[in-house]
Order: sequence, then C-alpha cells, then structure tokens
Amino acid sequence: MHRERVSENVFWFQSEVYAQVTAGVIVGPQWAVVIDTLALPEETLGMREFIEHELGVQVRYVINTHYHADHSWGNCFFPGATVIAHARCRELLLERGRPSLESARKQNANLRQVKIVLPHMTFDSGELTLRVGKKNLTIFPAFGHSDDGIAVMVEEDRVLFAGDSFMPLPYIVDGDVDDMISSIKRVGRMGLENIIQGHGDIILRGEIDAAVKENLNYLTSIKKAVKGAARRKSADEFLDSIRIEECGKSRVYLGGLAQTLHQRNLRALYNQINEE
Repeated sequence: MHRERVSENVFWFQSEVYAQVTAGVIVGPQWAVVIDTLALPEETLGMREFIEHELGVQVRYVINTHYHADHSWGNCFFPGATVIAHARCRELLLERGRPSLESARKQNANLRQVKIVLPHMTFDSGELTLRVGKKNLTIFPAFGHSDDGIAVMVEEDRVLFAGDSFMPLPYIVDGDVDDMISSIKRVGRMGLENIIQGHGDIILRGEIDAAVKENLNYLTSIKKAVKGAARRKSADEFLDSIRIEECGKSRVYLGGLAQTLHQRNLRALYNQINEE
C-alpha cells in the first residue's frame, strides 16, 4: 500500500493490489475522518494501524463516496465509527452489497472477516459539513459513476476527494454518462490544488485542467461512437473495433485494466441509448 501526505493532517492511501483504489484520512487533534476503505482487509487494517499508532488518534467518522465494495466493505474495520454516505448508498448496500459479499466470500477466504456496515448518517440533497480540527469538510453529491456518489472537499487546502466521479478512465457502467460529464465539469470549476481520484494517482494543480479536458473528451467520444454503432447492423463488431486510443485514453491506465473498462463503457452506453 502506498501512502503520502497531501497537506497538513491530510493523507492519501493507494492499493498496490487492486486497481489502484484509493482512500484518505483527515486528522484532528483528538480523532480522524477516513474517506473510503480499501479493497482488501489487510490493506484497510494497515491504514487503521497507521492512523492509530503513527498518528495517535482514533477514527470517529468513515465517509463512503459510494457503495462499491472497494470503497465501503472495510467499514467494519473501524468499530464505533459513524459512517456517512448518500442515502442511496445505504439502500444499495442493502440491495446489492450484502448479496455480493455472500457470493464473494465463497471465492475469497480473506473476506470471511468482512461484514457490511450500513451508513448511520445520510443525506440525499444539498451538502453536509464536518469540522475536523482546523479543517472544514464539505460533502456533496457527485454522480455519474453511480447514482449514490459523493465527493469531499477539504476547504482550507482545496483538496478534493472525488471518489469514482473522477478517475484516469471515467467508468459509467453503474451510472450515467451525462451525470458524469456534469460532475467533471463541476470539478474543473472548483479552483483545486489537488484531486484525489477514486483510483489512480493524485492530480496536482498544474495537471487538473488537462485531466478535466481529457476526461470530457473521452466521454464525448464514446457517446459519438456509440450513436454510430446504433446505426449499424453488426453493432457488437463495431463496438469491438473502437480502440481506447481513438477516444483519447491509454490502455495502460489502472494497471492495464483500462481497455477492459473501456469496452464495458461502450456496451453499457449502447444499452442505455437503446433503452431510451
């Protein structure tokens, strides 16, 4: 697991095992807030070990940016913490999270110690604010990757924990392409110092404009390509032929997963368009 200090009392963690998934912690004088948990129990427990023994505080709050396993299944490793999320996140953990965990346990013995802990505090519109020592956190919806997505701004540092609403390759299979475009445009207007992506490396201030433009161009490109596929007899073959590089992205992103995710994006978007 990689770990980096982003600013005073703000830390970032990145998995070395699963899809470069990230998490964060904001530390106050007496307690800390964790933003997302990592995919595997040992990495989440390593994060807790660092917070409790190196930083010397307990975790009081865990914020889930959305319900997907790699961001929320580690809630159980912070006993006594209050979990904060969008109201839809709670619903989705009940509807999908619990059955998914039961299935995953049969294939991965490491998940036997995992249990779904539902959010205790939720919101469905507007913003939540939370003060951690000298830091003010603003929590707000960030849809597109899923319909329960939220992001967390550390106001004093202009650091945004974007969850999966911002990734090296936008991923919309469980979400909506237009919502994703809106979320990315909002990020571009925020005057940020850093973006902590839900997966991948930290984006620095001088890189943000280019990253926003690249992600918007990608989403525009796949919308155009999928509309073209809808007019063809052999849509599947046409979708297979659309290379990720043609849409402005590299297949090496996310440890080589990008091409697979790109193909899933195309098919999900094609199905969405045909259902309208």
